[in-house]
Amino acid sequence: MSDTGASLTPTTLAPTVAAVVDSFDVSSTAAWIVLIGVCIFFTLLAIGSMDKLGFLGGLKGMCLLNKKGQDALTVDYFLSARDSAGYWSIALSFFASGMGAWVVYGTTEMGANPALSWLGVLGYSGASAFPAIVICFLGPSIKKLSGENAFSTSDFGRKRYGRLMQLAISAVSVFYMFIYMVAELTSISNIFALLTGNTNSAFSIGVTCVIGIFTLLYTGIAGLPSSIVTDRFQGLIMAMLVIILTVAVCSFDENKVTREEFKLASSWTVEGFMAMVTLIIAILCAELFNQASWQRVWAAESVPAMRKGFALGSFFVFLLMMFFGIMGMIAYANDPASYDSFDKFAFLSFFDLLLPLGNGWHIVVLIFVTALAASSLDSLQNGLNSIFYRDALRAGCNAHATASVLVLLMNIPAIWLASKGISVIALFLVADLVCATAVFPTFLGLQETDKLGGLLPAPTELGAFLGFLSGIATVLVNGAINGQNPFQYFWLRNGGICALCGSETMITFIVTPLVAGIMTYVFTHLDLCVRGKENARRSVINFAFDKDDLDDDAAESGDVDIEKPAEEDGEKPPEEKAVPEKKEAAVETVEMEA
Repeated sequence: MSDTGASLTPTTLAPTVAAVVDSFDVSSTAAWIVLIGVCIFFTLLAIGSMDKLGFLGGLKGMCLLNKKGQDALTVDYFLSARDSAGYWSIALSFFASGMGAWVVYGTTEMGANPALSWLGVLGYSGASAFPAIVICFLGPSIKKLSGENAFSTSDFGRKRYGRLMQLAISAVSVFYMFIYMVAELTSISNIFALLTGNTNSAFSIGVTCVIGIFTLLYTGIAGLPSSIVTDRFQGLIMAMLVIILTVAVCSFDENKVTREEFKLASSWTVEGFMAMVTLIIAILCAELFNQASWQRVWAAESVPAMRKGFALGSFFVFLLMMFFGIMGMIAYANDPASYDSFDKFAFLSFFDLLLPLGNGWHIVVLIFVTALAASSLDSLQNGLNSIFYRDALRAGCNAHATASVLVLLMNIPAIWLASKGISVIALFLVADLVCATAVFPTFLGLQETDKLGGLLPAPTELGAFLGFLSGIATVLVNGAINGQNPFQYFWLRNGGICALCGSETMITFIVTPLVAGIMTYVFTHLDLCVRGKENARRSVINFAFDKDDLDDDAAESGDVDIEKPAEEDGEKPPEEKAVPEKKEAAVETVEMEA
């Protein structure tokens, strides 16, 4: 999920990794066995989600959601796993899909920096868990407004606003998830390089290709159910390994610290508070555009199951993030002089604690991070797919084939960038800020009627889109005020002690979404005044296949189509009634070939 919180994911540069690889000695052969073995295991689980593991009776039952037999072979189940997962499956799926390989870097960096310490760790942990709580409240409404056959919040944008906002939401989501995927691939390749001592670029390319291809393969074979089922196992594996690692790490004398030493590493600071505020806003904005999380809303078998699952998943995320944060604090307390002099790096502090452990434990860590990376990558690939499903079906295309080809095309540059070991922190900051500009214009669409006597009108599509552009303009103005090139300010180079630290960065993340939200209402008022109440409720642009779809919906439902002006006589003006819901044409459910 994060980014869940991946904005601070330190995708390490090759020279940094090279400086510490001599400390570990896992053989490349052992690393390949772990990587390929774990990927094959998850591929079998994915096939099991299609009820195709009859020859493995015990494992077969563990691989199924609440669909089996022919029900597990339908197109809709493949694309959305709609109404199929109980709350435990949702909880473990949210937990596993959000906790990628980046978690061994994220809060450990905060914990190993005494200027951030407790508030930084709590902020990162809480920020990573908070989006699930928000989705608990927004999810049912988004699902209801999107229609029975929706797959993502981009479909919500199309249904509530129109094609223009759907394209804007899709662009923001694709950009964010692509950056997240690059970070995940880079993180796993760096960890394998660190633990094996192999910094050869061919080795890194091989690692990213293997895990990228395997996850793309089994999600292509079994769809979203495969991701939820593998997440179930990945979540359990991660929980068990964290317990084992906690006992192992803390049992070595080399890692034990006194209360006085730990007190030196743990503090409550203003810098930590500012980082906490920034992280909560940045990660929430970004994660609301992570379609991998939203897919779990449609997959849940009921609203109570969805809410309970997301709440439990949020709790698990918080605990895991706190674990790594405290590990970072212990590492700093064990050798503060080396961290203060930068002989040791804060984001590698977890690996500092692993040094006293034997080679076998290092292999256990490789299993752990491989499960982490696979759980995030398969969810991201399915999330990217979901953006394209609805329109592919409308256009009469094979939805699965179309989406898979597009995601494959995105995987190629992602694997290439990851193999280069390029830091993507700057790109993450851009992604977070772009998401911050779009979050209120998008989700204010949940307001379908005017509020406060018309002071807050139900946003129009043009009003929401111009609000989104206003958020971007806010970032540019912030850059000019802070003496930077406006467009370069998206990289937030404010000289803080971490990428998302400092008052300037915090203020930017507070002001940007607020201005975007306010201007959404301002431009909606202007839109209603200039274009008129009926015209302002029309979709700004349409594709060729949209008109027939909307006409059929109106004819079948008898509702007033948002694309057509309402009759004036005997009807309430649009600002006094809910935006009419248009029933989407049902997606034909057919059996997939085995």
